[in-house]
Amino acid sequence: MQNNSCKYGTHRVLEPQGVLPQAAQKIDNTMQIAPNEILIDVISLNIDSASFAQLKGEAEGDESKIAAKIMEIVNERGKMQNPVTGSGGMLIGSIAKIGNALNRPELKVGDKIATLVSLSLTPLKISKITKIHMNIDRVDCEAQAILFESGIYAKLPDDMTEALALAALDVAGAPAQTAKLVKPGDSVLILGAGGKSGLLCCNEAMRRVGPTGNVVALCRSDADRDKLLSNNLCHKVIQSSITTPLEVMELALVANNGREFDISINVVNVPNSEMASILPVRDGGIVYFFSMAVSFTKAALGAEGIGKDVTMIIGNGYTQSHAEITLHQLRENPRLRELFEKKYT
Repeated sequence: MQNNSCKYGTHRVLEPQGVLPQAAQKIDNTMQIAPNEILIDVISLNIDSASFAQLKGEAEGDESKIAAKIMEIVNERGKMQNPVTGSGGMLIGSIAKIGNALNRPELKVGDKIATLVSLSLTPLKISKITKIHMNIDRVDCEAQAILFESGIYAKLPDDMTEALALAALDVAGAPAQTAKLVKPGDSVLILGAGGKSGLLCCNEAMRRVGPTGNVVALCRSDADRDKLLSNNLCHKVIQSSITTPLEVMELALVANNGREFDISINVVNVPNSEMASILPVRDGGIVYFFSMAVSFTKAALGAEGIGKDVTMIIGNGYTQSHAEITLHQLRENPRLRELFEKKYT
């Protein structure tokens, strides 16, 4: 590997030339590292929720077909990037080698880390998939991966299991962005509240709105409704399909005393959720799309079509201190941690 390797990994782009690794159709996944790269022995992949839902649907729930499709994608692209959703996920693993041009005094060979950059740009080579955890989007495998110089990561904490840390860090951007967006007194609608990112966003929103705010959670199942309410993760729950935007709006407004919301946060994993996120929000409010199943075109043209002047934010999976904020939630709220341990570990 050449010594003039790009910190963003463009030296590994095979096609098309001139783009960054995330946009590339194929990247070089040879595991000989450049001086500014880190080699990782992979323990588990956490596949992006929208991607895993698509893979499960295509394979009709057949684990062997899902495994075969993941191997096919990685062999073809050099990375785990679902060609339908365009999304990836993240991984945990141990440091196998650190490039001699990198200054990483906090890291040593053998340290366990979670990569906080998408698998859709991470060079990956899988030799064997050993287990697929169907209900939590996790894939255990024998594999290696490359972290670029610009790639961010978190050392796995000593006070929680690898599986628990992986589950939380996989969606760390969502609750951390929620912490930045939500203010005391805000009314907040969280769509897809029963999943990992939804639970964390609800918890963070409840902390931020204070006694005068209102956090309303949208979910489908009675089990999710009971879980959210019994653990004080929201003030109210509404139940509806995300793909019926007028019904969602009507139920949401009733739950907010007839008023439109200051903020909606979309963390669902299915398509066509854009208008249910936009309709209940007031002019001048914020719509935060963390879901990888969201279409920018549908959101932009849909808001225009109904005359809504809202600020729409694309969910950046990274925001400053997002790993620390997310892990702190699990440490601070034992009931939330217990929910994660029961479902995701």
